[in-house]
Amino acid sequence: MWIANFLVAASATMILPFLSLYIGTFGEFSSAYIQKWSGFVFGITFLTAFLISPIWGRFGDKHGRKKILLITGFGIAISVFLMGYASSVTELFFLRLFMGLVTGFIPTSIALISAQTDKKRAGKVLATVQTGTVSGGLFGPLIGGSLVDVVGFQYTFILTSSVIALATFIVAIGIKEVVGNEKEKGKKIYSRKEVFNLVFQSKLLLAVMLISFFIQTANFSIQPLLALYVNELTVNTTNLAFLAGLAFSITGLGNLLSTRSWGNLGDKIGHGKVLIICLILSVVFFIPQAFVTNIWQLVFLRFLYGIQVGGLIPCMTAYIRQLAPLSVQGEILGYNQSFRFLGNVIGPVLGGLLSGYFGISFVFYFASSLFLVGLGILWFALKAEEVTVKADAHILKKVKDL
Repeated sequence: MWIANFLVAASATMILPFLSLYIGTFGEFSSAYIQKWSGFVFGITFLTAFLISPIWGRFGDKHGRKKILLITGFGIAISVFLMGYASSVTELFFLRLFMGLVTGFIPTSIALISAQTDKKRAGKVLATVQTGTVSGGLFGPLIGGSLVDVVGFQYTFILTSSVIALATFIVAIGIKEVVGNEKEKGKKIYSRKEVFNLVFQSKLLLAVMLISFFIQTANFSIQPLLALYVNELTVNTTNLAFLAGLAFSITGLGNLLSTRSWGNLGDKIGHGKVLIICLILSVVFFIPQAFVTNIWQLVFLRFLYGIQVGGLIPCMTAYIRQLAPLSVQGEILGYNQSFRFLGNVIGPVLGGLLSGYFGISFVFYFASSLFLVGLGILWFALKAEEVTVKADAHILKKVKDL
């Protein structure tokens, strides 16, 4: 699964850094037009995925997650292949929309591993799987940027789709899933309404999902604009795609170096504390990116930012693993993924609109404020949970005294 995640993540991120540049090849457009449509094209995939993710999660809980991996893997490969033949922004937009219907390979693989992992080791194991995704995300933009400079956009899309198809074949041949029968085990079977209520009645579960939303909104508000920001910072534009890929992927290097350490720390001191630390560091390393004067300052700050990002996703997934019943973990992770996809939708659109009116630097301030909001939500949720635990302990003591 590590190899498959690496290949899918590398292939998917090959095309992300230069989407805005690809839109510019469709005609003579203004910078504001390209920025706006970069947000729309980038975000429509995740809007569709936001709506479909819980459905994939519930299907996986009932019928097995390997089937979803095969559907989404081959679906993504087909959509990326066709993007290489798009001739207008509209065609690219609808192909990205279709891609959203089948997006879910990596989160489904995480749900599969999570469901078959002991809770005490969840942070470490999920962080290990995450390194495959991060490694792919690290090399993907660099490879994609280099390929675009050498062979052009179309062949880059074709090669990308081929690698995703290869990863799906690896899953089909090499992954064996153990699907439990919940009825035979005598475990409670939750209806869709009960799962929905479980999510929104648990303060910590809801807090984790809201944080997922704010983190993704912050991250994706700037990602579609990164190539344009790099263009503003560089004089020589001959290697623009490569430099954009470098700025994009250096975050993955920091992520790769730190994610296992954050996972181990979360297992030892609690995932909530690790999330608080990472959210604070997010603000510290994100705001200065608005003040850089050259590409290497931006690369260095994005590397530092990537170090703390390594603790966010595995710790949030491990938190859900601890809080959610095993029989519905896939569906609850699907809801969490929906919150993330919603952020992936809103982030690029807001980033494109805000940069069009106030400039790209302003987007960094906006993103940092979202990290602070997420930090506040987590803090209050943890305090509320602490009060609830103390109250339950007090009631239990009274009952024992009686």
